[in-house]
Amino acid sequence: MANILIVEDEPAMQLGLKDNLQFEGYNVTIASEGQAGLDKILSNQFDLVLLDVMLPNMSGFDVCKNARAKGIDTPIILLTARGEEIDKVVGLELGADDYMTKPFSVRELLARIKANLRRTGALSKKDESISFGKLTIQFDAYSVSSIDDDDIKLSHKEFEILKYLYENKNKVVSRYDLLEKIWGYDEQPTTRTVDNFIARLRQKIEEDHNHPKVILTVHGVGYKLLT
Repeated sequence: MANILIVEDEPAMQLGLKDNLQFEGYNVTIASEGQAGLDKILSNQFDLVLLDVMLPNMSGFDVCKNARAKGIDTPIILLTARGEEIDKVVGLELGADDYMTKPFSVRELLARIKANLRRTGALSKKDESISFGKLTIQFDAYSVSSIDDDDIKLSHKEFEILKYLYENKNKVVSRYDLLEKIWGYDEQPTTRTVDNFIARLRQKIEEDHNHPKVILTVHGVGYKLLT
């Protein structure tokens, strides 16, 4: 999977970006100030850089300018709290590939990351197909098909739950872990919510949802996806 550098000095933003990108399967490196970010860009091979504009020691604009002057053509997406058009123009003229103003939608950021990675060939346009029971799924494309040729649809949450279980395949995943990773801290679902989603997934995946062989229950803990 692609290697992404995050150059950001706010710890909360660092952690949020890192968690979301790692959840998507990216390899993530962190730098907390401008000069350190530039040093990493020049000395490592990254597929994309998320670069905050307001940084200690060296601004994101200067990091971008210096990286381009050194011949680095890695895609750079600037992140900033500023919203003025002139700042966007300056960033793009200095060689940035894209620009997002805080606060931004994580989903939109992930879409822009994928678009830049596809443009450079770092991300294949065709996602790997994975089979679970009766279903064949492409996670990044959010596509699903059934061996029974049934018109199967999965909600966004169902895709994310299944993806997280797959990333931890053959391991026990607790209900609380699913709540944190899929729903996050801004929503307040219960473990019963998780159980209901798992029940719906089993109806779509399992040959016999009353006797599951793909998503197993580990009583008192959570669930395990067998592959």
